Amino acid sequence: MNKYVKYGLIGVVVIGILAAVVYFLKQNSTPVELYKTETAERKDIVNKVIVTGKVIPEDEINIKPQISGIIDKILLEEGVRVKSGDLIAIIKVVPNEQSMNQAAGRVRNAELALNNAKIEYDRNKTLFDKGVISSQDFNNLKLTYDQALQELKNAQADYQIIRKGSAGGSASANTNIRATVSGTILEIPVKEGDQVIQSNNFNEGTTIATIADMSKMIFEGEVDEAEVGKLSVGMPLEISLGALEEQKFDAKLKFIAPKGVEEEGAVQFKIEGDLDVKESDSTSYVRAGYSANASIVLEEKKDVLAIKEALLQFDKETEKPYVEVQTGENEFERKDLELGVSDGIDVEIVSGIGEDDKIKVWNKLEKKTEED
Repeated sequence: MNKYVKYGLIGVVVIGILAAVVYFLKQNSTPVELYKTETAERKDIVNKVIVTGKVIPEDEINIKPQISGIIDKILLEEGVRVKSGDLIAIIKVVPNEQSMNQAAGRVRNAELALNNAKIEYDRNKTLFDKGVISSQDFNNLKLTYDQALQELKNAQADYQIIRKGSAGGSASANTNIRATVSGTILEIPVKEGDQVIQSNNFNEGTTIATIADMSKMIFEGEVDEAEVGKLSVGMPLEISLGALEEQKFDAKLKFIAPKGVEEEGAVQFKIEGDLDVKESDSTSYVRAGYSANASIVLEEKKDVLAIKEALLQFDKETEKPYVEVQTGENEFERKDLELGVSDGIDVEIVSGIGEDDKIKVWNKLEKKTEED
């Protein structure tokens, strides 16, 4: 009896071991999903380029003096709207001593020439009245006298301009600086008491004020050489300003630089766009120098089949794109693709897969342990 019990227990143990082996074999033979999958979706794709830059007036006019001197008074402030001819500042002329001495010498020379011409004129007039000299000789002497008189007036006027800043010789010795165009004063870089230099052929002169028409603003930015070939004059721009985050402004591309400038190893091309500014809307007042971003739509597709660009793989030899599509449990098959428009995140699928295909995600899933 003990013998049968012993063999029976041995049989039970063997059966248990076999059952355990079979169980573990089944568990290990069950396929485990090591990759996630995603499917293509229909969506709108917009391929656009973002250009950073700033908003500036189309034209800025620098007001410069026509004579050197010292700023006596500044009558207006930055931000004030002016009309052409409005008085901005007054300059007090500080004469140059050397120029004054030269001008005074010219006046003295002109006086001497006039005195000599007058003596000749008076003497010959008496002879002409007596009929001693001809009318032609007398007229030549009269012409010489009139020229000497005019030369004296010119020399005196030059002396007054150098000494007082005007030919009239005003007592205040001031020169008025007026706006040459209508617009807004953007900047007055000088102060009362500052010395200014006149504008001439050899010197640009000191800028008294800068005026611009704030209703004519442009966007100015730079585009990388990889994108500039896709742009064309007349393309619409959407401008967003850092200072006015909630508002968008429309613009049209009006200029693309024919020559690029290399900056930090990359070639950049300057572009400009006319900004549509509404002066009546005080909440959207655009100031010169605002930083801005311009969104330029290069291509747009509606309701197209698309996948995330992260799902794409590229053949090492041909560099053609493809994805791996699930064909069974943990089994995938390569599918070559023809791509369309891309926005940097999603890309259009022209051919190669359908909406129901499950596409392999490259990030491999780690098998969870019991401790996890």
